[in-house]
Amino acid sequence: MPRFSVVVPVFKVQGYLRECLDSVLGQSFTDIEVIAVDDNSPDHSGAILDEYAARDPRVRVLHLTENVGLGRARNTGVEHARGDYLLFLDSDDSYLPGALAAVDRQLTACGTPDVLIFDHQRSYWDGHTEASSYGAQLAAVGTQTFTVAENPELLTLFHVAWNKAYRRAFYLREGFRFEPGLYEDAPLSNEALVCAASIGCLPRICIDYRQRHQGAITRSPGRRHFDVFPQYASLFAFLERRPELAAYRPLLFERVVAHLIFCIRRRERVRRADRRAYFRQAARLYREHIPPGFTPPRSRARDCRLLARNTYALFAARESVRRSAGLARRSVRAARPGVVRAAHRLYYALQRQLPLQDDVAVYSAYWNRGVACNPQAIEARARELAPHLRSVWVVRREAVPSLPPGTAHVVPGSWSYWRVLARARYFVNNVNFHDHLVKRPGQIHVMTHHGTPLKTMGLDQQPYPAAAQMDFGKLLRRVGRWDLSVTANPHSAEVWDRVFPCGYEDLPAGYPRNDRYATATAEEITAVRARLGVPRGRIALLYAPTARDYRRGFVPRLDLERLSAGLGEEYVLLVRTHYYYGRDSVLRDLHARGLVRDVSRHPSVEDLCLAADALITDYSSLMFDYANLDRPLVIHAPDWESYRDTRGAYFDLLSGRPGETPGPVTRTEDELTAVFRSGTWRGPEARALRAAFRARFCPWDDGHAAERVVRRALLGEPSDALPPVIPPAERRRVPTPEEAEAAVTAHPAPADLGPTPEPLN
Repeated sequence: MPRFSVVVPVFKVQGYLRECLDSVLGQSFTDIEVIAVDDNSPDHSGAILDEYAARDPRVRVLHLTENVGLGRARNTGVEHARGDYLLFLDSDDSYLPGALAAVDRQLTACGTPDVLIFDHQRSYWDGHTEASSYGAQLAAVGTQTFTVAENPELLTLFHVAWNKAYRRAFYLREGFRFEPGLYEDAPLSNEALVCAASIGCLPRICIDYRQRHQGAITRSPGRRHFDVFPQYASLFAFLERRPELAAYRPLLFERVVAHLIFCIRRRERVRRADRRAYFRQAARLYREHIPPGFTPPRSRARDCRLLARNTYALFAARESVRRSAGLARRSVRAARPGVVRAAHRLYYALQRQLPLQDDVAVYSAYWNRGVACNPQAIEARARELAPHLRSVWVVRREAVPSLPPGTAHVVPGSWSYWRVLARARYFVNNVNFHDHLVKRPGQIHVMTHHGTPLKTMGLDQQPYPAAAQMDFGKLLRRVGRWDLSVTANPHSAEVWDRVFPCGYEDLPAGYPRNDRYATATAEEITAVRARLGVPRGRIALLYAPTARDYRRGFVPRLDLERLSAGLGEEYVLLVRTHYYYGRDSVLRDLHARGLVRDVSRHPSVEDLCLAADALITDYSSLMFDYANLDRPLVIHAPDWESYRDTRGAYFDLLSGRPGETPGPVTRTEDELTAVFRSGTWRGPEARALRAAFRARFCPWDDGHAAERVVRRALLGEPSDALPPVIPPAERRRVPTPEEAEAAVTAHPAPADLGPTPEPLN
């Protein structure tokens, strides 16, 4: 008997069906059966189902001889199910990776409840996704189970069939069946919840709910939406047959009223010409099924009064007023930004007539995401070498709460923002400032960049459509504002000179953010590992993949759960997604289960590198920074050809040639696991490749890069007077995590691991 029976009703979905089935059959949890019900589909869906059934014994196909509709097709599937739990999946939707394993774990943690409700996301034809609004409500429950009597808020969750797992014995005992017609999910979902002796919740996003551009029934206006009335009539008939559920009737009645009003207000459901007839039927259902002594909640009181009296004219008048008021508010909101922008432009122009403030330096990083990267290191050094300068960070509003205490900042678009842009003398950023910034004579702009280029940049991106999503004329106008371009190595200097061909000065200083890789102590390293929860004696691997121009969203190229299991208890896997991406629900789940450490939102990537015994990456520029530590680097590049052909690359990372490949290269998960289990990751060949890579890309990162930038850019010292670069052989070597732990255990002072240069003046 399988753990899960997944019932998939199928009708006219040939374009989506394979993705749906692959999402089920490709789950890491395999104890399933798929019961696919071909509802006499006129397209190729039936043949697709037969194809899948022929190659996977877990798939059973039922071909119906007539079209019976979604609800009855599901009923047919249930009749053939054998699993402990029933799940329903619409054939244009899909499961996210790891969803069924997560459902199984939560069912066990909750003690095999009658119903488990899980979360979903909506995905749209243009590629963007939206998480549901129910995540926090589901998460608040934890592993506790409730009845509706104990937690009435469960009735406010999304009432669809596919966001729940039903214990099959409970489902059959209660005699649940979907009714024919539209809105068939609503009555059954409510019936199941009020009958369940235990309901659990899972906040993980398990379902990708496709919002089709055309063809979705819920966005096709017409009389079919009147099906909602017999559906809810069946719910009340169910309650009549079950007098022991009478206490739930007021709760359910209020939810029914809310749904009826929701539908009539949606133009994509009830047409204007049908609203009076719809309201009349809603009023009839209201009067026939209102519970004795029902008192509507305040939010529903007016709707309930109008339904009770069947006064559509008053309802229509109120809706007209409500829509007019909404239109007026939207009009005001739409007009206000234009007025505010004009006022800001005027204020900015006036401020630019005032003298520059020679003691103000403006910093920003990663499109105003916060205090980070090279600008952070420069600002910290400026506080020591140029204490007369006042630092101001440009930070987007949502990032303000995470700023270090006491950070002086302005929010883009504020009056203080325009004032600072107009009058500050110095500007430091690792990306370009916004186009609206007008560079005044006497202002100094420092571009620090934020990585060594493996992928093509600037004008070199033009032949690659996936990367060339920009106006290159505007790009060169932004570059034209630079006075200084900070470079980390000769390779970067050569690339920037070609792809950003403007009249700035190249400053071969090394990367300021990499100074820590030359100065960190054993105490710092052990403290960082402790904060990250890395147990003493364990090997920490930092997996940091980069973004893909040809893919949207975080798409892990590794089965992280499988990798964690393959590596074993000796290793701790730290995973950091690219900053382009938001929180990933799968990664969050693996973190909660202790299989990986999700460090995507850790404020300092330098901390993570210092804590890691080795770096696993694909094409991230982090490899060039990490090479400074002279610790093992492993390249996991399953899609190198796709990445190279869509974005372009300056050298062949996988060639194996010294100076191009920094360490072992893997293309599959099994190869990656084997590299670590065999010790290849830190063998002699890996050390030789790493040494050549480090020599090519880390010649100037000696711990004094920030000082060079401050002295040249902010203090105006000549280039030939800047501190000379310390040769690599004479630099202090930062301890490895193993050495750091040994040193801290032996004595509080850091281990002497090489010569420490005198401070540079």
